[in-house]
Amino acid sequence: MSQQSTAPIPPAGPRVPEAVHRRRWAVLGVLMLSLLIVVLDNSILNVAVKTIAAPAPTGIGATQSELEWSINSYTLVFAGLLFTSGLLGDRLGRKKVLLFGITVFGIGSALAALSGSPGELIAYRAVMGLGAAFVMPATLAVLMNVFERDEQPKAIGIWAGSVGLAIAVGPITGGILLEHFWWGSIFLVNVPVVLLALALMLWLVPDSRDPRPGRIDIPGVLLSVVGLVLLVYGIIRGGELASFTDVTVLAPVLGGLAVLVVFVLHERRSDHPAIDMSYFRKPAFSAAVAAIALVFFALMGVTFFSAFYLQSVRGYSALESGLLILPLAVAQMVFAPRARLVVERFGARAVCTGGMLLVAAGLAAFAFFEADTPVWVLEVVFFLQGAGMAHIMPPVTVSIMQALPREKAGSGSAINNTFRQVGGALGVAVLGSVLSSTYRGEIEGHLGGVPAALRDTAGESVEATLAVAAKLGPAGEDLVGPAYTAFLDAMHVTAIASAAIGLVGAVVVAVFLPGRTPGGDGGTGAGAATAPAATATGQAPASTPTG
Repeated sequence: MSQQSTAPIPPAGPRVPEAVHRRRWAVLGVLMLSLLIVVLDNSILNVAVKTIAAPAPTGIGATQSELEWSINSYTLVFAGLLFTSGLLGDRLGRKKVLLFGITVFGIGSALAALSGSPGELIAYRAVMGLGAAFVMPATLAVLMNVFERDEQPKAIGIWAGSVGLAIAVGPITGGILLEHFWWGSIFLVNVPVVLLALALMLWLVPDSRDPRPGRIDIPGVLLSVVGLVLLVYGIIRGGELASFTDVTVLAPVLGGLAVLVVFVLHERRSDHPAIDMSYFRKPAFSAAVAAIALVFFALMGVTFFSAFYLQSVRGYSALESGLLILPLAVAQMVFAPRARLVVERFGARAVCTGGMLLVAAGLAAFAFFEADTPVWVLEVVFFLQGAGMAHIMPPVTVSIMQALPREKAGSGSAINNTFRQVGGALGVAVLGSVLSSTYRGEIEGHLGGVPAALRDTAGESVEATLAVAAKLGPAGEDLVGPAYTAFLDAMHVTAIASAAIGLVGAVVVAVFLPGRTPGGDGGTGAGAATAPAATATGQAPASTPTG
């Protein structure tokens, strides 16, 4: 091998102003607070689904489908608008869109807290998704513009570790609130945190933008939103009907897939695409975004049904359920900031493959959980899942972000978070549908004594069956045992499907992610991506932070 191919590429010269560089860690703290509130909201909601499903006044009587849509309305709006928010951040200034996003998120949180029906909750969760779409990509884009390249992997590890903090704080906070206040308090608690984040952003966070922004691809954004909504709606509908051959399922699924194909063709031909499809020609880049999508597909679906397992089947309170998930969060907080050191030693391919295998093993373990499985077994499994995620998210995020020039940080962050959120949305929809359809098939044989008017409702979920059993009084006692058994059987099937997705992710990263490189970047893509980025921009002054 020639000297030219083995010599490390010299790092780019410092482009971060000294005044910004000195306060970079304080800025990272503000970004983590903003990220914390967005991620914490979803983790709180996962603990509260049982309470929200309860009839008024305890909850609002949300059905299984409405619970899924209270999650998916947020995620789909989020995913659909990430393209636009990333481009607006690069064009108008990342601090401006960050301030806008956190303000909208706070307003949506206050409205969601006052929801009087599942429909209102779904709508206000969509408003929160609109705000979050402008927050999460902006935090990563600002990070890339206040840290020099050699410190970016460390900063991204800490940034990713804050997700673990949110996972820990969310369920515990939600449990405490649900034990002392009404269900809407899980959203109202966001408001004071939003106000604090706004004040700190105005004081500390510098603004930055792309000196040569392109136009916004409005047709591309609309196509992506329509395609995703149709696809996920069709999958959820299939779960409701326990059939994927009904016309009301096939029409939106096939229509959504067709629109997404048109979206890809449009992006390839557009001179100002929302996503530059040329990035996906790099196997390492494509593998990184696929890993993000697959790991969140598997984990979001499991997180959704684990709340019912812990609360409905095991009988734990919302607070106790939150505490039981603590090992997953602790593992992320401990290992994510240190993942770069493991990558430097073994390379991104080995580390991410090992992480995906850990996640898949943790998901497969749910297939063996019963109503009396020892608690310590659950804790070990949650810890392994968190450790696996901590060794996946930082390396693949570094791969994506360092593959793009710094002035395109908003677009890169949008790609990273789009695949993360789309994977999560599809995970809840697909695995939620598998859970729902399997449960319905198991429980239907036990509903013969249920009045016809209640039979369809009783087959929707374990919570619905238990609610109907309680309404029937002594006549419904015979439904309780079969409901638990049917749910456990459905959970086992769903867990196996989740683990299979995790194994697919392990194969993807093992085949396509780079291994160790002579430059010592651990295979994150940090080396080779630097030179093309500089050449493509002609060494232009790239998105210099100000303030």
